[in-house]
Amino acid sequence: MITYLNGKIVEKHPTRVVVDVGGVGYEVFIPLSSFDKLPSVDSDCRIFIYDYVREDTHKLFGFMTEDERGMFVLLTSISGIGPKLALSALSGLSIGELKVAIADSDTKRLSSISGVGKKVAERMVVELRDKIGVGEGLDALGGMASSGMDSVLRDSAMALISLGYQQPAARKMVASVMKVAGEDVTVEDVIKKALGG
Repeated sequence: MITYLNGKIVEKHPTRVVVDVGGVGYEVFIPLSSFDKLPSVDSDCRIFIYDYVREDTHKLFGFMTEDERGMFVLLTSISGIGPKLALSALSGLSIGELKVAIADSDTKRLSSISGVGKKVAERMVVELRDKIGVGEGLDALGGMASSGMDSVLRDSAMALISLGYQQPAARKMVASVMKVAGEDVTVEDVIKKALGG
């Protein structure tokens, strides 16, 4: 299996790239998120690869980060989502947005992806919510902005999750407290108020 390609970009298009590795040109299908990070044509680069082999096809799917490839693998593990739809998901939403939408069971947001209907969005939530891991959706949200308030929100929600609350419920509880809390609020204050203290 091919894990990555180190080579020179020969062609670059929004959905595919051709990489020359030692005189061999590899056609690699990519999401828009990776296209935006690619260097210019004739530049050297490393592309992480998912080697897709079936009876009647052999295609390479490429990503500029391991996180993108990891999300692609998770998406294609879902019944009804093939590589094309997984690329569409990565092109439609960032990894952080996907994780937050899945953690929040936001099927409406997931359905906004081209080719993803309500049933597929529901399947994404059911099958990936546990695989994303406790707090990972919150970390993704915290990574989208970096103020002190965001770290208080994330840490408070993760504390509630460790007490047994589900991610969406914990985030809602913390968000309602944060709406009325001042800027100097601590994690302890938020948890006390969220628990009715």
